[in-house]
Amino acid sequence: MPISDSERNAIAKALAEAERTATPIDPLIERWPLLDVRDAYRIQCANIATRVADGGIIRGHKVGLSSRAMQEMMGVSECDYGHLMDDMFVFEGDTLDTIGLCVPRVEVEVAFVLGRPLPGRSCHVADVLRATEFVLPALEIIDSRIRDWKIGLVDTIADNASSCRVVLGGNPTRLTDLDDLREIEARLEIDGGEVARGRADAVLGNPASAVAWLARKLDEFSVSLGEGDVILPGSCTRAFDAKPGSAVRAEFDVLGSVEVNFS
Repeated sequence: MPISDSERNAIAKALAEAERTATPIDPLIERWPLLDVRDAYRIQCANIATRVADGGIIRGHKVGLSSRAMQEMMGVSECDYGHLMDDMFVFEGDTLDTIGLCVPRVEVEVAFVLGRPLPGRSCHVADVLRATEFVLPALEIIDSRIRDWKIGLVDTIADNASSCRVVLGGNPTRLTDLDDLREIEARLEIDGGEVARGRADAVLGNPASAVAWLARKLDEFSVSLGEGDVILPGSCTRAFDAKPGSAVRAEFDVLGSVEVNFS
């Protein structure tokens, strides 16, 4: 028996309150064991609709679970997605206050900025390559409103794919200026010390594949990706805790760098 509308509303309100107060809640499946993926997306979209009604603007989307390792760990066979709102974007070099967050972590990504709309259910990699205006170095700060990051698939989907903040670098690069999008290498530094290295092909073998998946998935919800949308396809490395007082910098071989500080 599926969960009711009132239960979905209760979950949406609980997640919104957890984010507002930076007070994590228990895993959703413990209280609502019948919660499924379709319900989780409906909960996510309900909270996004509330934010839009309150004046928020959807600036793009993110893809989660886009590495094979993460899919195997979560026991799933496809990615998930979340919304990027205008108030999630942080200027490069700014200091982000962690007091208002739960347990933030930072990831390294190649951000896509679209120059024209993408098709929906028929979208493939060639469409993404044609439609991309440029790519940027990016840091995604993820945060779970579920206590201790004890998340399952429905937890993270309902929680807007653990979306939190986005930092975009200032060096736009057109795809035609890259030898191979898949071979972009990135290094993550925390407080001046390297903690991880990765390549763009850690994301489904090609980050453009994740963007194409997103366009097809959103079509199921009658949503399309358009000009100016920012797409985060997934991380080149594993996520690292964003601790107060730390300085985080990602250096890309071709795209330049991006950095943010935490207090």
